[in-house]
Amino acid sequence: MESGFNRKERLLSLDALRGFDMLFIMGLADWVVSLCGLFPASGIMGWLSSQMSHVAWNGLTHHDTIFPLFLFIAGISFPFSLAGQRARGKTERQIFLKVIRRGAVLVFLGMVYNGFFRLDFAHLRCASVLGRIGLAWMISALLFMKFKTRTLGVVAAAILVGYWLLMWLVPGGPETYSFEHNFAGTVDRLLLPGRLIYGENHFDPEGLLSTLPAVVTAMLGMFTGQFVRLPDDHPAGRRKTPYMLAAAAALLLAGWAWSYVFPVNKMLWSSSFVCVVGAYSLFLFAAFHYIVDVRGYRKWTFFFRVVGMNSITIYLAQRMIDFRQASGFFFGGLAGLFPEEWANLVNATGYVAVCWLFLLFLYKKNVFLKV
Repeated sequence: MESGFNRKERLLSLDALRGFDMLFIMGLADWVVSLCGLFPASGIMGWLSSQMSHVAWNGLTHHDTIFPLFLFIAGISFPFSLAGQRARGKTERQIFLKVIRRGAVLVFLGMVYNGFFRLDFAHLRCASVLGRIGLAWMISALLFMKFKTRTLGVVAAAILVGYWLLMWLVPGGPETYSFEHNFAGTVDRLLLPGRLIYGENHFDPEGLLSTLPAVVTAMLGMFTGQFVRLPDDHPAGRRKTPYMLAAAAALLLAGWAWSYVFPVNKMLWSSSFVCVVGAYSLFLFAAFHYIVDVRGYRKWTFFFRVVGMNSITIYLAQRMIDFRQASGFFFGGLAGLFPEEWANLVNATGYVAVCWLFLLFLYKKNVFLKV
């Protein structure tokens, strides 16, 4: 979700962090795997390579953090966007309608990503990553506009606890959190239109019920954005980084404790997953914010900001444009000069380079996809 404030008002740290996150979708994960392949006997490299793919069910790898971090970042942007719109004289109704429109557009773009224009609606997957971002962000933004922070905190806790109780008690039994028998899958099979990504007898990881805890992921980002906007003369204004790190530690502890009764699980977007990945997201943002916005070390962020300011563009473009063929055109000959392991690394480097240069061209032309 691109923010609604102009480039001068943007948090550079936020654009850099968004770019860092999207790089893993833009080929950095494959690059890391290729690099690790050069050292097959290294236990550290083997572990690092394993972090570039999703866990099968319960558990957590780095690759499982990419999606929720993006949603968390979208949440951070909203308090800045909301304040800017109100300062420009936008009415609450106008802002409300804009939030609804953004959510709906993202849901539609998610279906476009899944093949909407094939016009095979009987087999179209309606759930999607962009759809979840749109719905979770939209619901969170509407709540943020309506309620005070303390009330929002109660709502967030109620959602996480309520989701846990639903998943635990319905249908109940020893397999309540299993792939085949979880309640989120039951809801998807009954109510989610279109096909499910894992077939008729299972569920969709971006389904309906598991969108509820994803709302809290976006809310955590909005709490963070609201906190960062505090002026320096506020009691917490000059100690933002320590407070954010402390909050991240508290979230991590809560998630770790909760995982004993509700496992960390990205596909279910479990309540413990929300807490643990919220901690990771907040820690990363605190680090980026301190280095870039507080200490003022900004030049190194350009590489990441080129990606972060057109994140949805590259997500969709990789689905529609054959960047791999373009990479092979420019780097295939060079890769052919090396043994297979090194060739894989050259090809992975070429893919990231082609995607980044595409975004650099858009950046230089001041072209940004805003939803």
